[in-house]
Amino acid sequence: MVLKEDILVVIPARGGSKGIPRKNLKLLGNKPLIAYTIEVARELFEDTQICVSTDDEEIAAFARTYGNIVPFMRPADLSTDEASSQEVILHALDFYREKEYKAVILLQPTSPFRKKEHIEACVGMFDSSVDMIATVSESHANPYFNLMEENSEGFLTRSKPSDYTRRQDCPSVYALNGAVYVINTQSVRTKLIAGFDKVRKVMMSSLESVDLDTPLDWKIATLILEESIKTGN
Repeated sequence: MVLKEDILVVIPARGGSKGIPRKNLKLLGNKPLIAYTIEVARELFEDTQICVSTDDEEIAAFARTYGNIVPFMRPADLSTDEASSQEVILHALDFYREKEYKAVILLQPTSPFRKKEHIEACVGMFDSSVDMIATVSESHANPYFNLMEENSEGFLTRSKPSDYTRRQDCPSVYALNGAVYVINTQSVRTKLIAGFDKVRKVMMSSLESVDLDTPLDWKIATLILEESIKTGN
C-alpha cells in the first residue's frame, strides 16, 4: 500500500470541449462540473498534492478559489484533442520531480458521481507490483454475445466467437468508466498506459459511472442529481 503523502492527484481540465462546450465550468446543479472533482479530491488530500492541469485562465481562476491547486498553466501543445492523458500526467510529474511521487491519481472532471470511498478503495488496492488500479462498471455489451465486428466479406461476426445463447451465461466484462485511475509512477514513465498488463479493478454502479461527454450524458446526469436531491441520497 502506498502512503498518502506519496500520491499526486492530477485533475485534467482543458478549456476546449467539442461534445459539451465549456463543460468544466458548465453548471451541473448549482455548481460547475469541475467543482465535484476538486471537492472530492480535497476530502482526502492536501492542496499541495492536488494539481489542476489546465490551459484555460477561467478554469484556473475558479480552481484557485479552493486553494493553491493550479501550480502552472498547461502548455498549448498538451491542450489539443490529440494530446494524451499520459502526456499530461508526465508533464505534471516533471513539474513536481523533486517530490518523487510513487503514484498518480487521475481524476477526470467528467465523473461527478464518484465518491471518496471509490478513491480510497483504489488507493487501498495499490502497491508497487501493479501498473494501475482503475474503476469500472459491468458492461451490458458483451463481446461473446452482442458486440460484433465486420469481416472481410462485410458480414457481422461476434468479436469473441462463442456458442452462448444468453447474455447472462457469458463471462462478465468490464468497462473502464474514467472515474478513478491510480497509476504507478514508474509504469507511466516507462511504458504506454495502453500497454499496462497489471491492472486491477474497483467496481462502481452504472449511475455512479456516468461520464459526461455528450449533451445526452449531461441530461442523464441532471436527472440523477435531481433525483438524489429529492430522495436525500
